Amino acid sequence: MKKGNQKLSKKLVPTEGSVEALQAELEQLRMENAYLKKLNALVQSKEKSPNKTKHK
Repeated sequence: MKKGNQKLSKKLVPTEGSVEALQAELEQLRMENAYLKKLNALVQSKEKSPNKTKHK
C-alpha cells in the first residue's frame, strides 16, 4: 500500500516549477480565462437586451 500512496502523492503534488506543475497551472489559467470571457459575453448580451428587467 505504501507504493500506491507514494505514486498518488507524486501525481497530486508536482514539484513547483516542474514542467508538469507549469502545464497544470497553464491549463487552469486557460480554463479560468475562457470562463471569464464567456461570463463577460453573457453580461454584455443581457445589458443590450431590450427586455431587461431590474430587481428591487
